[in-house]
Amino acid sequence: MKKFMDESFLLKTETAKLLYDNYASKLPIIDYHCHISPKEMAENKSYRNITELWLGGDHYKWRAIRSCGVPEKYITGDASDYEKFKAFATVMPKLIGNPLYHWSHLELKRYFGYNGILNADTCDEVWELCNEKLASPEMTAKNIVMSSNVELLCTTDDPIDSLEYHKIIAEDKNFTTKVLPAFRPDKGLKVCDAGYKAYIDSLAKAAEVDIKDVYTLKEAFVKRIDYFASLGCKTSDHGIDNYIPFSLAVNEKEIDDIFKKAYETDGGVSVEDADKFRTYMFKFFGGEFKKRGWVMQFHYGVLRNSNSIEFKKMGPDTGYDVIDGNASSGANLARLLNYMHTGDALPRTVIYSINPADNAVIGTIIGAFQTDSEGGMPRVMQGSAWWFNDNKTGMRSQMVSLANLSAFGNFLGMLTDSRSFISYPRHEYFRRILCNLIGDWVENGEYPADYEALADLIMDICYNNTKNFFGF
Repeated sequence: MKKFMDESFLLKTETAKLLYDNYASKLPIIDYHCHISPKEMAENKSYRNITELWLGGDHYKWRAIRSCGVPEKYITGDASDYEKFKAFATVMPKLIGNPLYHWSHLELKRYFGYNGILNADTCDEVWELCNEKLASPEMTAKNIVMSSNVELLCTTDDPIDSLEYHKIIAEDKNFTTKVLPAFRPDKGLKVCDAGYKAYIDSLAKAAEVDIKDVYTLKEAFVKRIDYFASLGCKTSDHGIDNYIPFSLAVNEKEIDDIFKKAYETDGGVSVEDADKFRTYMFKFFGGEFKKRGWVMQFHYGVLRNSNSIEFKKMGPDTGYDVIDGNASSGANLARLLNYMHTGDALPRTVIYSINPADNAVIGTIIGAFQTDSEGGMPRVMQGSAWWFNDNKTGMRSQMVSLANLSAFGNFLGMLTDSRSFISYPRHEYFRRILCNLIGDWVENGEYPADYEALADLIMDICYNNTKNFFGF
């Protein structure tokens, strides 16, 4: 029997251990998609206790605690921070097989030096240990990031954001991690949502453009794209929710009419018209990004806020989103990429679906748009196993599918997609799973024991490919 989470955790073969210990474990992290707060970095925030750092805003953990029947008071309610931590510690033994069990213990090991097991009996010990450690200067937001060997990270930022905190971060010469904004224009495309008019007014103010039609809307977006670029931005991100839209308008005037109606009625257009508008705007964005050498990222497959009662109480991003299995997304994705490509508007692109059933579909679609190598990297890639799939089974399945259908050696590796400053052991988790997978192939005689080639594969997937693909 192996010891719980020892040095060879998840590494079943000698080849896997060699690849992880000698190569993967030593590489810096490039976290090209996350949701951590640039404000907290700029202010070099200190944390009152482990609950604030660990459980605040983490809907992964909230869902897990709810799965054990714990009252909401002890999750997002008015219970004390200690009571919330105790609730999480108490349910931990029930999370066998859940990635949170591994992530949480990795985080306790790496940041707090705790090698025990978190449960109801050890709750007070861990609470006191973590809080004592958090009181030290080494555990401020910036120091946590640097100690995690993060070379570069990209936050997620709305086009109307001032990016003032990115400027402050960049001025701190003692902070060695590069922090770049990522352009996320989702709200500007939600023409059938209430609040659209107010958002466009905010965009007009930020861009200093009088937005009165789709042409001035594009002008405003271009100005914000250029502003983001001036602060080092190299990527966009588009959260498309449950399905990939594809519907072509008769002409540009129809798009203009849709935009004007959305503005005048505050999001009162049909879903059909919204799909036409989004299709048009994705091509517009793709063209602008391609001119600047940016990477375009698409995240889709999420049915948002499925529990309407809890959504009304708590709002979005509180743990009530689910996987959507919309059957049209694959065909629409292929059509959208082709529409962009034929208009010279297909930049380097990364595709993520939250639905694991889409892995093979995406693997075939990206292969149809990799005809231009652009300096040795493919134009379109499948992203890492996302959200509900970034677990041991989901990561391995996604990687095996990509290897079956594409050139796995070009894979872009892991990202955190997290709001937590201590989520970086997820990269360690991924790297261990990666090395174990490749180690299996070698030990089974499916790939030669060429350690020079294997080292290159590991270093490329964990670091080099991301750096080259995004141009960091």
